[in-house]
Amino acid sequence: MLSIDLSGKRALVAGVADDGGFGFAIAKALAEAGASVCIGTWPPALGIFETLLRRGKLDASLRMSDGRKLELERIYPLDAEYDTLEGTPDDVRKQKRYRDRGDFSIQGMADRLRDDFGDGCLDIVVHSLANGPEVTKPLMETTRGGYLAAHGASAYSFVSLAQRLQPLMRDGGAFLGLTYLASQGVVADYGGGMASAKASLETDARMLALELGRRWGHRVNLISAGPFASRAASAIGFIHKMIEYYALNAPLGDALRAEEVGSAAAFLCSPLASGITGTVLFVDKGYHAMAAPADVEGLIDRLRKD
Repeated sequence: MLSIDLSGKRALVAGVADDGGFGFAIAKALAEAGASVCIGTWPPALGIFETLLRRGKLDASLRMSDGRKLELERIYPLDAEYDTLEGTPDDVRKQKRYRDRGDFSIQGMADRLRDDFGDGCLDIVVHSLANGPEVTKPLMETTRGGYLAAHGASAYSFVSLAQRLQPLMRDGGAFLGLTYLASQGVVADYGGGMASAKASLETDARMLALELGRRWGHRVNLISAGPFASRAASAIGFIHKMIEYYALNAPLGDALRAEEVGSAAAFLCSPLASGITGTVLFVDKGYHAMAAPADVEGLIDRLRKD
């Protein structure tokens, strides 16, 4: 029987701070397939996440299909806005949630991985990172600082992860990131430069696929997921309307589940996808294929209610 087998492989999932998002679902799916999993967590969220783990509050979410409990091999502090600790502003380093975490930069995480496991210790790197401080602002109201911050945290961080973790990758490694349909079409409330940041991420992934593929044989792919009410997405404010809109108009009308994204990620990171690179895989119930609303009457009724 054909199955996804990641036995003997180690994955690093950057951007896991709770059990409710795609990052956690991907980490769990990779573990289900046999990989050992390390994660990188934003320092301001790390203390709460560690407490929930220690107190068993996440045990139900950590339970896998065979009854085993997902055991995270390492949890590293990671603020992917900073490539090195030296390049981090002093006021950030002195903050309570940062100062006792050591080197929380991307390079710092790479150094800790090398210290813990040696060179040639990684097979899979997942970028589940995005932040736009002005995402709720229309583009016409977005500042230069907010725009560039969205690109740095959401797009360049993928390049920086590749730069600093590639030396740790074994042959045939896989890099994976998460994008969104707003990179290709207008999502009116997805502002602050985040749409163009996702477009940059997709362009960079294609270029990285060439550079990492030709030189080291690594693959680079992205998943474009549909709307999902994670804690981070819910903070944007319109996610539930997006979910309803997709349900009305996508070929598959049921709501997207995080584990569906996790399963797709496990496939793309596995030998079963050895011929796939430079690709954006849509996991959105087919919504991306639609050129016009499927349920015009339902859409009009919803707009009238709003």
